[in-house]
Amino acid sequence: MPRIAAFGEVMMRLQVPGYETLVQSSRLEYSFSGTGVNVTAALARYGHNGAIITTLPETPLGDAAVAYLRKLGIDTSLVSRGGKHLGMYFLENGFGVRPGRVTYTDRLGSSFNTAAESNYDMAALASRVDVLHLCGITLAMNDEVRRQMKRLAAEVKSAGGKVVFDCNYRPSLWGPDGYALARPHYEELLQLADTVMMNEQDARFILGIGTGEYDRITQLKHAIPEVVKRFGIGTAAGTHREINDNNTHSLTGYIYHQGRFEFSRKLAFPVLDRIGAGDAFASAVIHGELQQYPPQQTVNMAGGAAMLAHTIVGDTTLFTEGEVLRALSEHTLDVER
Repeated sequence: MPRIAAFGEVMMRLQVPGYETLVQSSRLEYSFSGTGVNVTAALARYGHNGAIITTLPETPLGDAAVAYLRKLGIDTSLVSRGGKHLGMYFLENGFGVRPGRVTYTDRLGSSFNTAAESNYDMAALASRVDVLHLCGITLAMNDEVRRQMKRLAAEVKSAGGKVVFDCNYRPSLWGPDGYALARPHYEELLQLADTVMMNEQDARFILGIGTGEYDRITQLKHAIPEVVKRFGIGTAAGTHREINDNNTHSLTGYIYHQGRFEFSRKLAFPVLDRIGAGDAFASAVIHGELQQYPPQQTVNMAGGAAMLAHTIVGDTTLFTEGEVLRALSEHTLDVER
């Protein structure tokens, strides 16, 4: 069984119950999450060996995080301990015209984001990893973390492993002139990546690839083949989301592999909690590729996994493949054909 490891930060999620705001509420519910947590937990639920490479503080909060990861089925043998702080964010659920809101604490001071490269034995880690997952949110943190990501990706490739890179660009994390700052770092990781999660906006704004003044799907069909060719990527995948007038969302997934696009059905659904839906999609794509499913089957499952991610509270989805497929088969009334 291949070991799939994600390199990234584990954060504490502090959620205001229901639809109250931070100003209104005096209660918070906590859990632990992060892109790497969401992806490896979902893959563990699909039957894979999912591990996370991170640094957690040597404090009771760090202990609680490790215990939570183990409860999710994540292999914690690659977790390092050090430092004193854990990154946190506060979540307020949106409703109607009021959007959800995420407020971060001092992420840059967390144990993960202050850990030196010497904290990780990169060659030893690479020898234990068959598939490495990396995320653009981690890439936005600081130069030291960026060096660690690139070094680990290069080591995994050298050892014969595969690299999955989720572009996941967040303007608020890169600051002014973010696209210009991000571009060289994205280009370096795209050169190392075998599978990439991205959309036409990533290609257009980060990489400067022209898409023309067309609808988004047509822009996607123009941009993604150029990205794949330029960087030698094996598979590109992503989603297109629409927010409907009745506050439901519609989602269509795509995969581009060996010169061919495959699209999932367009799924419409109500939203309970949308955070982590992209990670649910990515984990299903990784699972489908590891199982060597046909691209159409993989993108259909990934779309279903992303849909289901909207139906639970919390970032991390823990559905089996059978549950995802059953949700797709029972969702025909809401499919827009």
